[in-house]
Amino acid sequence: MEAMGSGSGAEAEEAQNHTAMLWSIQEAVQRQTLQIGASACGATAVVDVLQALGITVTPETVDHCVRTSLRRNEAPLHDYLHSRSKAGATHLQLVSGAEQASGGRVVGRFFGLYPRRRLKLVPWLAHWIRRGAVPIATMNMQQAVPEGEEIPDAWHHQLIFGVAPGAVFMTNPLDVVSEEEVHERLCSESVLLVRREDVLKRLTPDAHLSQISDQHPDLRWKTLNVEGQTDDQRGRASHENASRDSRGVQLWSDFLRS
Repeated sequence: MEAMGSGSGAEAEEAQNHTAMLWSIQEAVQRQTLQIGASACGATAVVDVLQALGITVTPETVDHCVRTSLRRNEAPLHDYLHSRSKAGATHLQLVSGAEQASGGRVVGRFFGLYPRRRLKLVPWLAHWIRRGAVPIATMNMQQAVPEGEEIPDAWHHQLIFGVAPGAVFMTNPLDVVSEEEVHERLCSESVLLVRREDVLKRLTPDAHLSQISDQHPDLRWKTLNVEGQTDDQRGRASHENASRDSRGVQLWSDFLRS
């Protein structure tokens, strides 16, 4: 009986160390901010960060300070792909945007988790939340996609309003996600898969594929051979299928640029 009591005490202590909440789920339902605009998940998360810290700022002001970038859907192929690599906001924009929108009352810090390291995510987040920090997760949603679901076409910023053993609580959308799933999405290289159909509809006969890499300052676009990947879509278009592996073109993105 003593051994059982000792074990139960250790489990209770572990659960306490792995639990920290900024809001209850009911509070999150009432207080969360719904997406404030196209590609503005980062600015939306910053609105909720400021709210959690007791600072009220209009979503319009936050979005202006974050300087959300939009997709250029009507642009030629090369320009469209460039816009996709930076649509939304980088972690640097979120940090500077929160500081500017709060009048300097909020200071942010970015922790890069790629390449993956030996980190126990939930206890680490709980530690920071208990110290008064409000986390935002910058995640590659194209990782850890449940079997049978379509691969999303974007990264996503979400406020983390709490953690519990094996679970992470987030807003926009309000969700409870497993620790391993969140960790996998956080530990991604800064790349983005663009859907094949989005490439093909812009792959016109007069499209100059050399402009894809030549007009992008990041030399890694040549390393990834984005032009070659794009050209390959022509031949594959006739036997495209709806399987999970029908991916499209992979780009280097700016979401985690330093």
